Parts: sequence; structure tokens; C-alpha cells
Amino acid sequence: MTSTEPPASEYLQWLTIEKGRSLATIEAYRRDIGAFWRWLDHEGLELASVSDSDYERYVTSLRSGARADSSVARAMSSIHGWFGFMVDEGQLDVDPTARIRGARRGRTLPKPLGEEQMLALLDSLNGERPVDLRDRALLELLYGTGARVSEVVGIGLEDLDFDEELILVTGKGSKQRLVPMGATLRRALVQLLLPGGRGEFPGAKKSTKLFLNSRGGPLTRQGVDLIINKRALIAGIDRSKISAHVFRHSCATHMLAHGADIRVVQELLGHASISTTQLYTAVSVTSLKREYQSAHPRAHE
Repeated sequence: MTSTEPPASEYLQWLTIEKGRSLATIEAYRRDIGAFWRWLDHEGLELASVSDSDYERYVTSLRSGARADSSVARAMSSIHGWFGFMVDEGQLDVDPTARIRGARRGRTLPKPLGEEQMLALLDSLNGERPVDLRDRALLELLYGTGARVSEVVGIGLEDLDFDEELILVTGKGSKQRLVPMGATLRRALVQLLLPGGRGEFPGAKKSTKLFLNSRGGPLTRQGVDLIINKRALIAGIDRSKISAHVFRHSCATHMLAHGADIRVVQELLGHASISTTQLYTAVSVTSLKREYQSAHPRAHE
């Protein structure tokens, strides 16, 4: 192992900010993940190479010890959630915990924001201050491309191609993909880069990153979370229902609902496996059934 501490700080912060987990729960998860990390070190395993059989051996070691069943179940939940988060963020390609019995309580379907709510949120970003222009471009990019927040904060000025209307996004392992720059997103980015926009941030000329914070440094994942929370509050949207991931979920679900091919959405989101993208199809089907039940005259006896 190259570090004595597991790379779990972003996951634990996400649980705290976006899921509202208690301090006691966060500390329990930290201990569970830390114990697993030490086991990997003892076994000479790297995180990216952990297989389902490796994970199964670890679970077996927990069950053969003196730990209560509830404690083992929580540890499995902690580790499973951590791996799922890293896969969603593009930090890992495979979740080795996915096939182990008891590790999964049923995959929770993404909860996208409704189209009307999403459009209302984006349309509420109508200020002309530099931070307003930045926030508008940021949220339009999150929704318009479905990129992961970790990918968005890494976008540089050189990654924007306004002639071809494309954005180069770099994911885990330096894997790159091109995503389209829709008309609304293009307009927001142009406004951000015009005088009175990005250039007004301190030290903007010294940075190559597209999105900057108020001090002129690169915008971080945590900074994005704060911006989303602030803008949701202003727009009157329940902040517990909105996050950077929700923009990604909403992009995929809304595109599929409007007839996009699932493999096109897979390419847009950078999913290694189409099975991940198919989760959004389930969301679309759920919405379709709900609308059918409420609107079709023959839906009820």
C-alpha cells in the first residue's frame, strides 16, 4: 500500500453532506473501511485489483471472528457503499462487492430531479456577477453533459472546443472522452469567458482550470457541493434532493425518457459497462408506469 490511510475522505464527506449521516455513523464507517484497508495491506493487495473472491475471503474472516452479525452486516454495508461511490466517481472500474450475498440490500435507483424542477433551477441563475456566470456555467455543464463532479472540476480552458462544440473530459486513469456542448451550455460558457466573467477572479490569468473559487484557486468538489446547496436554496428546491450526482442522474434519465439510445447515454456518461446505464432505463420505466397509472382511462378496473 502507498498510504496508511484509505482514500475514503470524499466518500465520508459525501455521506455527511449529501446523505446527512450522523457523526457516529460516519465514525463507524471510517473504522470499517480502515479495518478492510489494513487487511488489504496484510494480504499485499492493491485496491484496484481487489476481486470478488478477495472480498469474500474478508467477509468470511469477519464472520468467523467474534463479531455480532449486525456488526458484520454494517461493515459489509460500509465497504460496499465505498466501492459503489468510487465506481460512480470513475475512481475504480469494478465493484468487487456487488455479487457477494448480503453485501447488497438492493440497488437503489437514481432519484433524478423532475424536468420542470431542473429547468426552474437553471433558469433561476440569471445574475451577471462573475460568481453568477460561473455558477450558471457550472450547473449547465453538470446537467448538459452528465459528467462526474470530479471530472468537471478538472476541466481546463484548453479542453473547450467552441468551433466543434465539444468538451474533452478526463476521467479515471486519464481515460478521455468527448462530450457535446449544447446550445445553452455553449452560451453559458461563452458568457463566463467574456470580460466581466472568469477573468474577474483573483489570479485568473495564472490558472488553466475553467472553474475557479472566489480566491482564484481551482474549484473543488466540496466547492461545487456548496454552490449547489446555495443555488437550490435560492430556487426553493429541497437541498436533500439535489447534489452533483443528481445532475448526472437527471441528464441520463431525461435523455432516455426523450428517446435517446442507451449506448449513446453510456458513451456520454463514460460508463464502462452498459449495465450501469441500464439503471436509468429502470427509472424511466418507473416514471412511465406512474404516469400511465395516473392518466390512462383503462389503467384501473
